[in-house]
Amino acid sequence: MIQTIFVFMIIGLIITGILINPVLVTRRRNRLKHRPFPPLWNAIIENNLPIYLCLSPNEIRRLQGHIQVFLAEKQFIGCRGLQVTEEMKLTLACIACLLLLNERGQYFPRLRSILVYPNAYFVQETTSIGNYVVEERRVARLGESWINDQLVLSWEQVKQDTNNWRDGRNVVLHEFAHQLDQEDGKADGVPILQSKSDYGIWAKVMTQQYQQLCNDVLQGVNTVMDSYGATDPAEFFAVATETFFEKPHQLLSKHPALYEQLQLYYQLDTVQWT
Repeated sequence: MIQTIFVFMIIGLIITGILINPVLVTRRRNRLKHRPFPPLWNAIIENNLPIYLCLSPNEIRRLQGHIQVFLAEKQFIGCRGLQVTEEMKLTLACIACLLLLNERGQYFPRLRSILVYPNAYFVQETTSIGNYVVEERRVARLGESWINDQLVLSWEQVKQDTNNWRDGRNVVLHEFAHQLDQEDGKADGVPILQSKSDYGIWAKVMTQQYQQLCNDVLQGVNTVMDSYGATDPAEFFAVATETFFEKPHQLLSKHPALYEQLQLYYQLDTVQWT
């Protein structure tokens, strides 16, 4: 009995990647990337994600490889009776993997499970309102990213966002940008950058752009980025990412320094996706 339990524990550790050799992980992922991409999958993505056909042939091939790795490594869980279909998985994987298109990140290493609700879901939120008074309230959410293990999405919101790709709002891009930010165990708007020398200019540009958005929101100025980005630096990075992928021309025109930092980070020039 004890031996059986131990075997299952080892299997669980292997599944979560704790005991897997990095070299073996790389080999397995390379095999997955080079598998033929099913024509039906391609048709589903073309139908559900308008930006897909704007990519170059090389970008499409890379994205297809990332999708196959993502689907093999992540678990999808339907909530409140939702049956997660192949179409849903492909749509979510495709959008999430846009962030990894040029090898940015390690397939969201802290993430194991993606919980999908049919629409908005409710959570209990506790807020301190001063003088040792705490307020509890039930709030509706469309998505959230946890530092460890899970990410939550509303499928209804995902559908709305894919049908309105150029509006600068995309819950999948937003929450998976949080995953990139949280890879170092913190949600602070500073993802892991390529070199130590990159952090100084990142801090300078992001701080200035964040403060500008906060000021514009306070003054009621129309902004390219969603005002939610003024919440804190972590939300600013997530909202900036949404804008970079969905409204690149406007972002480059109004915030060229911010666009340049995101272009360097994601190693993509999204203005080419016309």
